[in-house]
Amino acid sequence: MIGVHNGMASGSVPGAEWVKASACDALNSCVEVARVGENEIAMQNSRFPDGPALVFTRDEIVAFFGGVLNGDFDSMTV
Repeated sequence: MIGVHNGMASGSVPGAEWVKASACDALNSCVEVARVGENEIAMQNSRFPDGPALVFTRDEIVAFFGGVLNGDFDSMTV
């Protein structure tokens, strides 16, 4: 999508419909995602909805979730 880039304000991502996981805690601490265009996903921190968005391609998201499912990041959980 033209005009969507890393670091732009989450509220400025055109057409973003942010989706939050049902497993978020009571303080709204979670990551929200929105499809932007055909091949990109934006992410924002729900605690800072006016903060920056990070934009990833579909392939980057697939690789990340593959790593999550494989346990690659298990040592990073608290």
